[in-house]
Amino acid sequence: MKRTFFLAAMAAALAMFFPACKKGADALNQDGSHSTVVIWDYFETDAQKEMMQTLIDGFNRSQSEFTASHVYVPFADYERQLTLGMASGNLPDIVILDGCDMASFIAMGLFGDITDLTTDIKWDEYIPGPLSSTMADGRHYGVPFASNCTALFYNKELFDAAGIAYPDENTTWGQFRAMAKALTKGSVYGFGNAATNTDEGTFQCLQWIYTAGGSYTNIPAGVAAYELMQNMINEGSWTKEVVNWTQSDVNNNFMARNIAMQQNGPWQIPGITANAPDLKYGVTNLPRLNNNSGPATSILGGENIGVVNQKDMSGAAAFVKYYDRTEVMVQAMKQYGSFPPKTAAAQDRYWLDDPIQAAFIKQLQTSIPRGPSAKWPSYSAAIQNGFQQVMTSAKTPAQAAQDTQRAVEAVK
Repeated sequence: MKRTFFLAAMAAALAMFFPACKKGADALNQDGSHSTVVIWDYFETDAQKEMMQTLIDGFNRSQSEFTASHVYVPFADYERQLTLGMASGNLPDIVILDGCDMASFIAMGLFGDITDLTTDIKWDEYIPGPLSSTMADGRHYGVPFASNCTALFYNKELFDAAGIAYPDENTTWGQFRAMAKALTKGSVYGFGNAATNTDEGTFQCLQWIYTAGGSYTNIPAGVAAYELMQNMINEGSWTKEVVNWTQSDVNNNFMARNIAMQQNGPWQIPGITANAPDLKYGVTNLPRLNNNSGPATSILGGENIGVVNQKDMSGAAAFVKYYDRTEVMVQAMKQYGSFPPKTAAAQDRYWLDDPIQAAFIKQLQTSIPRGPSAKWPSYSAAIQNGFQQVMTSAKTPAQAAQDTQRAVEAVK
């Protein structure tokens, strides 16, 4: 296929999906600057959508030079649509994206250097890990948006009915497996997580490899995680439906009392409060390997605000500076159900005084990033394919570990 025809086809496809996106020539002020700020996000829960609208409304009220709006893009299509947009020129001004993906898109040229446009931001007020994911060669290409991790939710009523003690930070894999098996009755499964064949699944599954002693570049060292998953799925206590479940699907089943325990993140808390106010539940660390091991790891998650590379980035920079306000960040993260990436904002009593929120803060202390690597999407695809093979019993844990390791090494 000729390149000119290929690019034209991609541009047409993108226009069909996202007519609200702009090219650089429309919506100009008299001085030639853009008057609109278009934002892409993949937020799907009601609380996340409300947060985004509140944030945009606040920005629009705070000044008269720019008007912001946002476009929802499904998470599963996000990377593809960004790649299509780079080829066609149909891109927004701002992209809110998973922090682990930013390095690769900086390397591809999607994001622009806003260092000189944000000299009034005090960058040393940000938590170092999330901040580093928005930078390359000491330059700033956006700002951290949210920091989070997953932990273990448990239904207290189901545990009480079964006469089982609640899990805590000392719960081992063996105890967790026994709990899940005892709680699996009728239409109720003991445990569920998101294992869909996307990076969302990697985010929820990779921590099991790390807790077992492996890493994203050394899968065989964590083969015990594969063994645990396959054994529990064969026992029926780790529902096999997880290979098709997103994180929202998992939480919906937890709220419906179809699963007694779920692995999920703090962004689900507002939805539980709104849609299942009578649900009695707790949150604790994910289970650790055994009594002689340290605390379980979790995977560091969260989003960044990336500023799309274009001639005029003033509107996008203005939005970044608005979000940098501590009071704005705190309010957004309360609605969103995550933690602020700014040190002072994270000290708000809202997070420190609530036992559910405090449990996530504790789990964050042992959370590790995905990568970081500019080739993370390729690593993630190889890793999650391995989990799919294990969870569907397409391969034994040992064979899946060997094959996944070969796929990981091919990325290098």
